[in-house]
Amino acid sequence: MEVCEEPNSDNLKKNKPLTPIRILRGVMILLVFLSTAFMYLIYFAPIFALALRLLSVHQSRKAISFLFGHWLALWPYLFETVNGTTVVFYGDSVPVEKRVLLIANHRTEVDWMYLWNIALRKGCLGYIKYVLKSSLMRLPIFGWGFHVLEFIPVERKREVDEPVMLQMLSSFKDPKEPLWLALFPEGTDFTEEKCKRSQKFAAEVGLPLLSNVLLPKTRGFSVCFEALHNSLDAVYDLTIAYKPRCPSFMDNVFGTDPSEVHIHVRRVLANEVPASDEESSAWLMDSFQLKDKLLSDFSAQGRFPNQRPDQEELSVLKCIATFGVVISSTALFIYLSLYSHSCFKVYVGLSFTYLSFATYYKFRPSSSVVGCCIGDSSKEAKNH
Repeated sequence: MEVCEEPNSDNLKKNKPLTPIRILRGVMILLVFLSTAFMYLIYFAPIFALALRLLSVHQSRKAISFLFGHWLALWPYLFETVNGTTVVFYGDSVPVEKRVLLIANHRTEVDWMYLWNIALRKGCLGYIKYVLKSSLMRLPIFGWGFHVLEFIPVERKREVDEPVMLQMLSSFKDPKEPLWLALFPEGTDFTEEKCKRSQKFAAEVGLPLLSNVLLPKTRGFSVCFEALHNSLDAVYDLTIAYKPRCPSFMDNVFGTDPSEVHIHVRRVLANEVPASDEESSAWLMDSFQLKDKLLSDFSAQGRFPNQRPDQEELSVLKCIATFGVVISSTALFIYLSLYSHSCFKVYVGLSFTYLSFATYYKFRPSSSVVGCCIGDSSKEAKNH
């Protein structure tokens, strides 16, 4: 059963045609996003993800969250303000909470980008991190960003992934440090073929037959929740659907799809989710059965239940200000790189080398290195 509605006569009226103006605007948007991402990473990453991190991991994360949170805000503004996509929220209201675990169904390659729309409204966009396929870390430029923002890469092999996840999650346990950790338990985007394989496996092992989502891979959720549950405020169980059809990345760039994004929110306090492996797996399976029912109802009715009356619109003024600041600072960085003193060219070259090295070798410095050096120096001074 399709969750994204098939293009009937009504939906075709909503679908936005790919006009020459949209193509031109899309090319300009791609250039803006690539150039701003490249320049922000080149100029800020060595300062805040390397130098400052050697002194304080907490302060490094705080600075990176502030700077790149403003860059990430370009995307929700693009969706809603520029492309005119309507985002509709249902279910529980979301208070301003700094430490949450988000789980969502995975319908298309850009589901994860629409989680930014919620985080931006709550002032938490810079804190969001994802568990994502390690292959995405190899994307040009954006792979650097994923590394600097400390996304957790996985190979989808338990024996390989679990030690990596536990190591990174152990650095996120400080309850004073904001964290929005997002996870797609299905592990891959939904297709009819994958759904049939998932249903076949479910029938063989006696698990529920789901029509609109795949069976969740429970171990990843259990590892995340078990490692963090003592410091989390809540778990946000999100169910996402689109009209008139599921968008691709290029649909977003050119502004052709979607016309509407529907997000149902179920907020569960962290202490209400069982922490043990077996019980948390059962809880997740129940949650996906609920998702399956919600998506079936959406297919039939075109909406989720309990639409929120307090739909918060993004500010056009903030949108313009954010674009202005990011683009003007990028223009300054380009000028410094091309036409200013040669030391800026050297800095760009060194930064490029560092980002390539750090991303490839998964290198993240720790303030403990400086702490050890200071500790050793103080011991030597005492001995003398």
